[in-house]
Amino acid sequence: MKRNEGKEEEQPNNPLHGMKLKEVLEFLVSYYGWETLGEHIKINCFTSNPSMGSSLKFLRRAPWAREKVEKLYLKSIPKFDK
Repeated sequence: MKRNEGKEEEQPNNPLHGMKLKEVLEFLVSYYGWETLGEHIKINCFTSNPSMGSSLKFLRRAPWAREKVEKLYLKSIPKFDK
């Protein structure tokens, strides 16, 4: 069985399904910028000499911080009517 096989059935309504953390963070940085992102989510990797690499490294090891980033992303993406 392939690694991702069957995952789509498990999360058909999850807007983050298939998104990489890097894509989410790149969107937030381009949308808000590091300074405003640091105001929304007060963690050092966004407020003290931020970089994509160090932020991704921290977020991958801190599930609580990743959850905050994902919640902000979901609030920030445009809602489209089908």
